[in-house]
Amino acid sequence: MTLDSSRYDLGQIAFSKNIGKEPWLYENFVLPLRTDNQGRLFLFKTMNGLYTIILLIMSNIFMTLAWYGHLKLSESGISNNWPLFGVIAFSWGIAFLEYCCQVPANRLGFIENGGPFNLIQLKVIQECISLAVFCIIANIMFQGTHLHWNHILAFLLIICAVYLVFMK
Repeated sequence: MTLDSSRYDLGQIAFSKNIGKEPWLYENFVLPLRTDNQGRLFLFKTMNGLYTIILLIMSNIFMTLAWYGHLKLSESGISNNWPLFGVIAFSWGIAFLEYCCQVPANRLGFIENGGPFNLIQLKVIQECISLAVFCIIANIMFQGTHLHWNHILAFLLIICAVYLVFMK
């Protein structure tokens, strides 16, 4: 959403309920909004970043369940008699849900679509979230899995990678 700054005082604009329509002024409520260097409202970019992170977390939960959930089913005896094709189809069904979250996350978060992240930042954030989600789900589903010092150090280095990617 771009604004003609000669027509509106950016400090007095509240965002429209219909994105793409003219912004409306709200009498008793003032949002301190500002635009980015392309004239888009900063609040929209911030919300797109938040929605991107939430969708990436959901996507990675589904991804981890698709990749490793069948191992738990096999461990509990549910899928022992399933043919390999059945296990693959089961995992693909879960992976479909992953893609239903992953694709919108990338579209919302990508800077060319109005999001706050470039392609490299999106990928590094996704990998960091992926490992965090995997560690949590692995510890819940597979109780015997334990993190050791080298796993924690590796995760901290990935967090350092996220920091480095966002440096200007």
